[in-house]
Order: sequence, then structure tokens, then C-alpha cells
Amino acid sequence: MPSFDVVSEINAHELTNAVDQASRELGQRFDFRDAGASYELNEKDFTILMKAKSEFQLKQMVDILRLKVAKRGIDVSCMETKDVEKNLAEARQEVALRHGIDQEVGKKIVKLIKDSKIKVQAGIHGDKVRVTGKNRDDLQEAIALLRKETFDRALQYENFRD
Repeated sequence: MPSFDVVSEINAHELTNAVDQASRELGQRFDFRDAGASYELNEKDFTILMKAKSEFQLKQMVDILRLKVAKRGIDVSCMETKDVEKNLAEARQEVALRHGIDQEVGKKIVKLIKDSKIKVQAGIHGDKVRVTGKNRDDLQEAIALLRKETFDRALQYENFRD
């Protein structure tokens, strides 16, 4: 029976490259020279800690990071900026990258597919949603339906099997 999986994954290597490119750009820009601004990537939980002297610089750093992440092929919609923490010496802000399909998003995907009346079945299997159907055209129709809908994270469709 044909099937495919709906997943939400971030390529860790591409994310590392994007953060490195953003850090290099900070070193080259005149307004950030000797400002002590930096990016720190935590690869375990996909968070980026940004440090700068002012909140204004943090906003510029977020724009630089979004540009570099988008150029590396990572969907910007998965970036979630946290609140700015300020003290007299510096300002900090954390950017979390949402990945994986949690229970809430999985239920939303399954409900969307079932409400569409396409002749496929969808079920949550851990951090992915498996969609099965009798023919390939129904599965492609389900993928098209999911691509039209907007979610708070990027979705990929893999393991398409006939």
C-alpha cells in the first residue's frame, strides 16, 4: 500500500553554516566592529543565543540570521524569537528553531486530511505522521493539500513508497 511520512526536520549542518556566515558578517560590518556582538549555537536543542550591547543591535542580528538561514534552505517560519533580556552591560536574546511534529501539530495534520475527504488514512507515529492510501494520486493530492496549509514549522514529505 503506498504511503509517505510527514516530518519536520532541520538540517543541523546547514544551520551551523548559517550561524557561521552570520557571525562572519558581524565581523565585517562597520556598525558591529568591537561591539562584542555574537551568536552561540546550541546544537542539542536547536537554539541560538545572541549577545549584543543594545536591543537595537539584537534586532539587526535577527534580520541577518533570518537572511542567512533562508539562504541555506531552512524555512524561516520555524524560527521563534524569545524576549530580550537586558542589563547594564549587554542584551541577550534566544532564538529557538521549532522542529519535530508534536502531538498538537500532528492532530491538526490528521484532522485536515480527514476533513478533506481524500481517500487516505493518516496516523501519528512518534514525531511523524504517516499517510497511506490505495493509489499514488490520492497521496499526491494529500501532499498538495498540506502544502497549501500554513503551519508554525516547515514540513517535509519523505519515504514516498508505491
